[in-house]
Order: sequence, then structure tokens, then C-alpha cells
Amino acid sequence: MRVTRCEPNEREKLVTSEKNGREQRDATGRRAAGAEAGPGAEAGTGGPVDAATEDFVAHRNLLFTVAYEMLGSAADAEDVLQETWLKWAGVDLATVRDRRAYLVRVTTRQALNRLRTLGRRKETYVGPWLPEPLLTTPDVAEDVELADSVSMAMMLVLETLAPVERAVFVLREVFDLGYGEIAEAVEKSPAAVRQIAHRARAHVAARRPRGEVSATESREALAAFRRAVETGDLQGLLDILSPDVVLLGDGGGIKQAVLRPVTGAGKVARFMLGGLAKQAAALSLGAAQVNGYPALIVRLDGELDTVLAVRFDEGRITGLYAVRNPEKLSHMHRETALRRRTTR
Repeated sequence: MRVTRCEPNEREKLVTSEKNGREQRDATGRRAAGAEAGPGAEAGTGGPVDAATEDFVAHRNLLFTVAYEMLGSAADAEDVLQETWLKWAGVDLATVRDRRAYLVRVTTRQALNRLRTLGRRKETYVGPWLPEPLLTTPDVAEDVELADSVSMAMMLVLETLAPVERAVFVLREVFDLGYGEIAEAVEKSPAAVRQIAHRARAHVAARRPRGEVSATESREALAAFRRAVETGDLQGLLDILSPDVVLLGDGGGIKQAVLRPVTGAGKVARFMLGGLAKQAAALSLGAAQVNGYPALIVRLDGELDTVLAVRFDEGRITGLYAVRNPEKLSHMHRETALRRRTTR
């Protein structure tokens, strides 16, 4: 097996600066801006639709991050943003006191509606359901709190929350919104939101990774894992895997993947080495930044095949998350910008 590195200049750059962020206007937003503009308010003339578009684009990365953290699906988050735009484009801006709060409120409500639909979809999903991985920009890793909140391990913890609990936790703990603002977004009283936030924090605290792991530790552990896989070093794998490590695979019924969790260092190590050995000549491994943390990209005959994210606890790998469903890999071909705050 050969090991390759994914260098930044090999990636398609979508959003890496404020200038690019503005150029990344969501296709629906552009179309809607033109469609909503009436006589005397065409796009580019400085009319009200332009003002709405500028506000939406300024907050877009923030809104996408809110929707993605609530849904665990980039495709559904994009749909939520389209729905948010359509509502926003019809609003009289003169009546909106805080445009950021208004957009976050609309995005949250749309995401809650979609989250309930996703719950029904997951009931018939083939095998384990894993969040949709994102190839993230370098600044996501630099924002430790943001990286932790969008890590595959944390996204799976968020999956165990009820929809409103998830919304409250994300808005409070990740985006630091006030209880009153959250109450408006989830249509609850501030007192109820405080109780929900307390309950959600306790739930997440009991399930999140047990200790903080630095970026350096993560890279070193992943490098050791990669070397062991490349060389077929069973003992090397056993050394880096926690005794209670769990492997989850998501093929969505489209690609072959484990239908049930594989548990235990011995079983996981043998499964990994056995599966990869069969196609070693055609496989390559590359390092990439996925959801703010180091991960491995598995290519088969040069084509993206699997994203392998990991969970680290106290120096060892306790979780391996292999996403193979091709419908979930579309955001691995370009970098995605995530934000906890508006950048203007």
C-alpha cells in the first residue's frame, strides 16, 4: 500500500478568505435575489434585495455551521440555508432590529423541522448512520471550541439528544447565544430553555471524549495508526487502539460496510488489516483535516472511497468512523468554511 499526503494546493479552494466568502454566494441565493427583485430593485442596483443578499452572505458561514451542527448533514444544511434565504428575501428589512439574530432564528426553526424528518429517515437507514464529513479550512482547527463541536465524535454525541435539546445545546454552548434569543428560536420560554440547556450539558458531558487531545497528539496517533495499517503491523495497531475501541461503518446500502459495530482492539485490528490487505495494491492513504481534526482519506484506484475519522481518548483511539456512502462524500472535494461568529 502506498501512502500519499493531501497537500493544500491539490484541493479545490472554496472559502479561505473574506473575499472568497463573498464570492461563494449560494446558488439559490443568487437565483432568488434575481427572482425576488422587482422593477427598480434589480440585483446590482443597490435596491432592497441587494441589502438582503449582502446580509445573508455576510452571515452565511455562521448559518451553515448552525444548521450542520444541528443536522450532521451538509446536504440538508444547504437545503436549510436555501429555505432560510427564501424567507429572508421576502422580509421588510426595516422591521428587523437584529438581522443576525433573525437569520439564526429562521435557520434554527428550519433545521428543527428537517431534523425531525431526518429522524424518520434514519429509522430505515441501512447500517449505522454517521455524520457527513467535511473537508474543513485550517482556521477551523485553530478554533479549538469550534473544532471540538464539529468533530465526528461530538457530532455522534449530539445525535443522542432530542431535537430541541440539540438546538439549545448548540446555540448556547457553541455559539454562546443568550437564553432569551434561544427561547425565540426554539419557541420556548427562557426558563424552559435554561432547564433544557442544563439537561443537555449533563447528557453530553457523560458521553463526550474523556480528555482533551492536542492537535499534535492527534496527528501523532493517526500517523502511528497509518504506519501500522500500511505495514500490516498487528501489534502496532493494538498499541494505538484502546481495548474497548469501536469501529462504525456507513455505506448507506450503496457501498459495502459493517452493518453492526465492531468492538475490541483485536477484532478491529484484524478487520482493518484483513479488509485493506485484499485491495492493498489499489489503495492509497492520505492525511486530511476533516471536521477540524486529522483524519485519513482512503482512495481506491485514485478515487475517493472512504473517509476514516477517529476519536481519541487519553492517547489512544477509542472510535473509528468509516464513511463510505458516496452521497455523503460530496463535501470532501472542496474545503468548507465554518464559523461561530459573523466575519464582518
